[in-house]
Formats: sequence, structure tokens, C-alpha cells
Amino acid sequence: MPKNKTHSGAKKRFRVTGSGKVMREQAGHVHKFHEKTPQKARALSKDVLVSKGDLKKVKKLLGR
Repeated sequence: MPKNKTHSGAKKRFRVTGSGKVMREQAGHVHKFHEKTPQKARALSKDVLVSKGDLKKVKKLLGR
């Protein structure tokens, strides 16, 4: 039986924690920092959990 391949784009964008949660980076933390307050930029730099609605799809793409 052939093995399933991990989705190349998904493995760059998501990571799985030791407890099995899937984390993602927040949008809006790449450029245009002159329009954002330092507090907003710091808040956007934190990783967040993937929403419940997307979790099943993301796990499938990651081969889990």
C-alpha cells in the first residue's frame, strides 16, 4: 500500500505541539509595521491554535 505524502505547503505553515495541538502564525506580521503599534506587532508575533473548523483538514494535510 502506498504511503500518503505530507502537504508541502502545510508543513511550512503549521506545527504540532507535543500534546497534539496544531499551531499557526497570525496574519499581518510580515510588513507595514509603520502602521501598527508596537503592542499590536508583538501580539501578532505569537502563535495561535488552529480553529476547530479547520483542524480536521489541517491534520489530514499534515498526515496525522
